[in-house]
Amino acid sequence: MSESPRPQAAARVSVVVIAYNDAAHVGDAVRSALAQGDAVGEVLVVDDASGDDTPGVLAGFADEPRVRPLIRRENSGGCGTPRNDGVDAAVHPYVLFLDSDDLLLPGAVDGLLAVADEQDADVVAGICVRRELPEGRETVWAPSLYDASQGATLPGTVLDGIEKHPEFVLDTLSVNKLYRRDFLDRHAIRFPDGAFHYEDFVFSARVQAAAPRLAVTDVPVYVWHVRRQAATLSISLRRASLANWEHRIAAHAAVVDVFRTAGRPALARAAQTKFLDYDLPMYLRELPQRTAAYRAAWWTATRAHLAGFESAAVADAQAPGRWLHAGLAALPAVPEGRELTRFVELAAPLPRLVPPYPRGEDGAPVLSAAPADVPLEGLAELAPAELPLAVDGAVTVGASTRLTLTVHELYGRVAALRPTAVRVSFTERVSAGELSADAPLLPVDEGWTATVSLPTAKLLRAGRLAAWSVRAELRYADGSTGEAEVRAPQGFVGRRGMVLGRLGRVLLVQVVASARRGLVLRFAGGAVGARQVMSGRFKRLFAAR
Repeated sequence: MSESPRPQAAARVSVVVIAYNDAAHVGDAVRSALAQGDAVGEVLVVDDASGDDTPGVLAGFADEPRVRPLIRRENSGGCGTPRNDGVDAAVHPYVLFLDSDDLLLPGAVDGLLAVADEQDADVVAGICVRRELPEGRETVWAPSLYDASQGATLPGTVLDGIEKHPEFVLDTLSVNKLYRRDFLDRHAIRFPDGAFHYEDFVFSARVQAAAPRLAVTDVPVYVWHVRRQAATLSISLRRASLANWEHRIAAHAAVVDVFRTAGRPALARAAQTKFLDYDLPMYLRELPQRTAAYRAAWWTATRAHLAGFESAAVADAQAPGRWLHAGLAALPAVPEGRELTRFVELAAPLPRLVPPYPRGEDGAPVLSAAPADVPLEGLAELAPAELPLAVDGAVTVGASTRLTLTVHELYGRVAALRPTAVRVSFTERVSAGELSADAPLLPVDEGWTATVSLPTAKLLRAGRLAAWSVRAELRYADGSTGEAEVRAPQGFVGRRGMVLGRLGRVLLVQVVASARRGLVLRFAGGAVGARQVMSGRFKRLFAAR
């Protein structure tokens, strides 16, 4: 390891970069840190015993005095130990973390430092952008906390601890924050060492349990690259492995223990509620893609973990999370077929209860047929925007793309609101471009129907595959609204065909369903689009969806 430098007068931040077998990207990460300017006094690059040319890439920075390679001789098995090495070696008052395949955004350090000075903050949190590669689609991490356009109210505020804002336990990232180093040292806050996955969860809980003076900002800080086609997937993308779920459960249990040990039971409950609303649905909705052995073991491990949840934490969860918890508790073995589908669709990002709609012996709505006939408690009290609506879609394609919707009744709740119209939104997955169409809702047996159409040419994208997800916004007589993802009622459709567009142009069309049965329309026109379809790019781009 290199000798510690003398701190420079203008330098205030140590950037800790961790790398393992990432020669292709680590140089860009280091350059993004150096580009922050004089406030960055050192870039500590901890190489966790790489076997590729990562050391050679770092040697290329030999003429840059701010770059300090720290070479580990044995691989730690995780991300925690190398980050701890970096914190221990840091010499400047503030620390910022960066992974070797990600980037710091221009101006991140100056923006965070300005807030730290103004607010005398121990921790300053900013915006992390998730960038899907190779498509380039970007979304804000934890939008309910950081994206004002999505209703976030915390940016611009300063929290003395998060107990009055327990929703902040949702932010488990370590990399979108500037930390005062003496705060970390004073409270002995470090990452779990060794082969501990989801180490960010535990580190973040330790920070939150220490009640920092936390400034929440809208400063763009970090680009988190999501590389779904990488040869080695990041830990968060390895959800097809049962061990990944077991690691996540272990990290969550450690988080709860951190809060309880620190005498912060309200945050421990908030962490359990977050697990029901966020972690559990994310994995449950992918169960149909897994083997029967995986599903059985996943169900057993999950039931064991949920058995220790506090009743108050369950009560604080959103209705779908409460119902899923009750269903898991009621069923000792994983359901199959239609019963599993009900669980999966209730776990969708826009949860839905799908037909048929069973009732218990007392006539009350229940989750599914016995033995999972747990009451859907709180259904009658849900606001219109919270209703888990089921909207089916059937598609025909020619010169126009025609979508016929069926809106299902939901134990009388939809009829009581008197639906009048629907706005259908088509969102293109790569560009996030959106098209919409409106139509009146007409009553039919056990529901309502509407039909919208768009010129198919509007759904094409020159030279590439275009894939569109579909949502429906129901409008009720009192002015309220409800939103649903349009579903393919029979699951994976896999219907592919060719149609003639304007001037005899050949279009390739495929109608499929995502893992959670969301309807997806895929269009390709011309030779380039055809090659993409026939090469199987569909599967590579969207299997993880």
